[in-house]
Amino acid sequence: GRWRRGYSSAGAAEYLHRSIVPTMHYQKSLPRLPIPKLEDTIKRYLNAQKPLLSDDQFRKTEELAHRFEQGIGRELHEQLVAQDNQNKHTSYITGPWFDMYLKAREPVVLNFNAFMSFNPDPNPEYNDQLIRATNMTVSALRFMKTFRAGYLEPEIFHLNPEKSDTEMFKKIIRFVPSSFSWFGAYMVNAYPLDMSQYFRLFNSTRVPKLNRDELYTDEKAKHLLVLRNGNFYIFDVIDRDGNMLKPSEIQAHFKYILSDNSPAPAFPLGYLSSENRDTWALLRKNLLESGNEECLQKVDSAVFCLSLDDFPVEDFVHLSHTMLHGDGANRWYDKSFNLIITKDGSAGINFEHSWGDGVAVLRFQNEVFKDSTKAPAISPQSRPASVDSSRAVQKLDFKLNDALKAGITKAKQKFDATVEALSLNMIQFNEGGKNLLKQKKVSPDGVAQLAFQMAFFRQYNQTVATYESCSTAAFKHGRTETIRPASIHTKKCSEAFVKETSKHSIEELQKLIEECSKYHGRLTKEAAMGQGFDRHLFGLRCLALSKGIALPDFYQDQAYARLNHNIISTSTLLSPAVQLGGFGPVVPDGFGVGYQVHDDWIGCNVSSYPTRNGKEFLQCINKSLEDIFNVLKGKKISS
Repeated sequence: GRWRRGYSSAGAAEYLHRSIVPTMHYQKSLPRLPIPKLEDTIKRYLNAQKPLLSDDQFRKTEELAHRFEQGIGRELHEQLVAQDNQNKHTSYITGPWFDMYLKAREPVVLNFNAFMSFNPDPNPEYNDQLIRATNMTVSALRFMKTFRAGYLEPEIFHLNPEKSDTEMFKKIIRFVPSSFSWFGAYMVNAYPLDMSQYFRLFNSTRVPKLNRDELYTDEKAKHLLVLRNGNFYIFDVIDRDGNMLKPSEIQAHFKYILSDNSPAPAFPLGYLSSENRDTWALLRKNLLESGNEECLQKVDSAVFCLSLDDFPVEDFVHLSHTMLHGDGANRWYDKSFNLIITKDGSAGINFEHSWGDGVAVLRFQNEVFKDSTKAPAISPQSRPASVDSSRAVQKLDFKLNDALKAGITKAKQKFDATVEALSLNMIQFNEGGKNLLKQKKVSPDGVAQLAFQMAFFRQYNQTVATYESCSTAAFKHGRTETIRPASIHTKKCSEAFVKETSKHSIEELQKLIEECSKYHGRLTKEAAMGQGFDRHLFGLRCLALSKGIALPDFYQDQAYARLNHNIISTSTLLSPAVQLGGFGPVVPDGFGVGYQVHDDWIGCNVSSYPTRNGKEFLQCINKSLEDIFNVLKGKKISS
């Protein structure tokens, strides 16, 4: 049941837990991200191109690929390997990947930021906005303190938890020196994951600069940033000795902010963080020169940004809109994350993507959810402390000249127009999930991805570039690798299901599904082991550009551009804390697909712009899933 932690001077409640294995115990000995062999990369690249091209186009692309492999590609590859050997403290993708994000000039909102929403608190009266904001903030601060003290359990992927996720194992491994500890875990089939991104969860922001943004972190700052109604508030949540403010005081300050009836600003500053990065960089320069340096410094260095919205959430679509972009005035999209809590206590996280990937944010969300529901700092009966919040809470006051006011107005117009064009739709497929698929010995993720291919084929009669992200956090400074779910197998299977069902027996259709599942499983394993082709080719391309050589013909191939114009972009996350996650399309004529394969159902949400019909795509996904499940159950499928 629920229990309250006593707040002793020893500060037991300041931490989530105290791991006997130090948080960063494995970091030093993590294996390095491999650079694949060039011939493997070219082979994998051509496999991914095959279903997207006509025979003539493919021959041309194949020719360019082999010429690249024997010529300039080989030289670049050797240079990349040499450079990687000189930089053993990191991975070959780290620099190029940060650059890719930070040099991008598009607005971060909808183009890069993603969201994950929390499940409601299982105890309904704890879903009150004030109660939940207090409990989640306290849990987030506990996470921060636990991580910084080295008490957070290391992140480990357990293939055999009975053996490795045990007290016995932890007691032994903590005595194994850091430079060797990874091998100890590996012996029991446990894979420690890279945690180098975690420090950027807190006191961090992405600062707009001309041509390339910068990531800024100030771990000494002790205040929280709270946005409500477009107004900016700050107050200290950590004292001089590094102790947390009492939960009852945090509650009092939130209550004060929630009852403040200051009008919404006529020119809400939040919109600036939704602008094109160069435009925003110039406006920021103006802000600094107009006497807002101290205020901006407070925004940038805040522990995190808590956004309190004044409306309740109506349904899942409304929830997704709220967490993915909201109204633009009550968010600061540049912060490493915004914790968003609406009037009815619905909560979610919107995070900036350059500093880190889903895995770090997910661990944070899991811990915050678990702690705030199992060991909440305050209860609905708790009284806020009688403190003078009007002195503790500072409302930031920005000085705006005409150019800034015009900039904000224009940013708002652009933001409203973009959001207006965005559609979000979702379905829940209730006829089966992971359990049934495993029983039929097919890959749950492979089946979901096959359904997307089949659906697009049904809707548009073609196979297009598709992206699925896969974490490479099993390696030092790993980020992600791309799985390419569109293959000759999914194409063949889609054609059979959509065009020629009557021609095939159920056994033949089952065999086609199994082929796809096997191939997808192989691609997934390769990607997770750093053996995809996308990051390698990207690294070689960045190297060529940095050396000032003319871009090789291989990269000027239309087919290369088309493969990297990902019309179907997909990502999946499963966790007891997360209700759903999503992101915008990565190209104007694309779909952004967030999905989860649960034990007995499959959830799927899709974002799109007017050139694509997301609702119809989802109906086609639903039909595809029905067909696949029926065939696996040995039933005939209806046309």
